[in-house]
Amino acid sequence: MTITATAPRAAAYRGKLRWWTELPLIAVIYGLYSGARLLVRGDVDDAVEHGADILHVEQLTHLDPERWFNRLFTDHAFLGVPADFAYASLHYVVTPAVLVWLWRRRPTHYRMARTWLMISTLIGLIGFTVVPTAPPRLINHGFIDTMAQYGSYGWWGTDASAPRGMGHLTNQYAAMPSLHVGWSLWCGIMLWRYGRNRVVRTLGVLYPLVTACVVMGTANHYLFDAAAGVATMGLGYVLAKPALRATDRLLARVTKALGRTPRAADESVSASAVVAAHVTKGEAGDGVEGLSASGLTATVPAAAGAGGPVPQPRTVSVPRRADGSTGPDGADSAGSEAPRPAGEHAGQGRMS
Repeated sequence: MTITATAPRAAAYRGKLRWWTELPLIAVIYGLYSGARLLVRGDVDDAVEHGADILHVEQLTHLDPERWFNRLFTDHAFLGVPADFAYASLHYVVTPAVLVWLWRRRPTHYRMARTWLMISTLIGLIGFTVVPTAPPRLINHGFIDTMAQYGSYGWWGTDASAPRGMGHLTNQYAAMPSLHVGWSLWCGIMLWRYGRNRVVRTLGVLYPLVTACVVMGTANHYLFDAAAGVATMGLGYVLAKPALRATDRLLARVTKALGRTPRAADESVSASAVVAAHVTKGEAGDGVEGLSASGLTATVPAAAGAGGPVPQPRTVSVPRRADGSTGPDGADSAGSEAPRPAGEHAGQGRMS
């Protein structure tokens, strides 16, 4: 049996995932991200010690490129200034833009991508809480804060990327893991996987790589912070599907308790599973091509005449009855059976 399933229309997914529920959900996660960084400041001495330990391990393993990038950005303003602008803005602009793009152009993948991003962000917040870490610019190891050096070019001051006079609204000891790198990796994967042209996919490759260089060159993160950001996104991806399944089960139970008909959260239902409920094993010779709202559309080979050529398959529609069932071969919607031509065998009924 050959079954061809067509993907549901994008509008069906956008109709299921309504913007007035998605927008507040994303706003809550972003609020948690910003609020947790502010509230969980950690102990300054512990944060500086953690940062120094990370740098020490990197130096022992010769994996400390942040010093070279920092010197490059401080010596050359044409590199340092764009890097500061990128650090202060792209993190908060590109990620929402990719979310909107997925919503509009790839709604069938949006829900999984959004859940992946949110879970990874929550994992990052746990990291900020458990391991408060001072960035390279805040430890006495020869690093230069490029955002302070080029502060006259932008809106930021001496407190990371916070606007001047608002440094008290940010947590400067939240370097581990780097969600700048984590979010940019998520954006890059989305652009590479779902982009249709070479330019978009190339940007998907370059964006996380450039972000990793920027966070190290501006002395805001260590290489290990960037690696931890990648690991955070990997763990978030692993947990995203189980989280969606658990959410769907919970919503189904709540909906059932309220006396409503549960609606599947994932619209991508396999057409073969639906068709299998209407096609028996005895119809193995029939080819089912689709399922419409009014009935089952099937391609059924007509019986070959004696000694004649084998006719081409005919496409017919088997209407549904009022109770949702379909009639037998050759039956109309009222259940009356069409007369069978004389001489035809019982298993070779012709449908017209």
